[in-house]
Amino acid sequence: MDNLTLLQRKDCMTSIKSRNTKPELILKDKLKGFIFQPLGLMGKPDFINWKTKTILFVDGCFWHKCPKHYKEPKSNRSYWLPKLERNEVRAGEVNLAYKYAGWKVIRIWEHELKF
Repeated sequence: MDNLTLLQRKDCMTSIKSRNTKPELILKDKLKGFIFQPLGLMGKPDFINWKTKTILFVDGCFWHKCPKHYKEPKSNRSYWLPKLERNEVRAGEVNLAYKYAGWKVIRIWEHELKF
């Protein structure tokens, strides 16, 4: 059972960002030649370098089930477990699509970035 009210849970979930996250912003200043959060591309990559045909994703430990830090949700499992599984499957499909198109795909776990 959730220990938050519906309004508190809504506020909490609304505050979770999918763009301009702390790990992404750390890399933004360090990656030269990469475009930050290009629009309209499959899989919504965090960075792209058109010259080197390199796509970079920064994966959150919870959202992408990091083998080092992922903890299974204790509440609302019927919602979260299929959602997180779909995230994993989709990431694999995106990787394959870019690789078949001749792109180098890099995925970095959020815990690999110091912040």
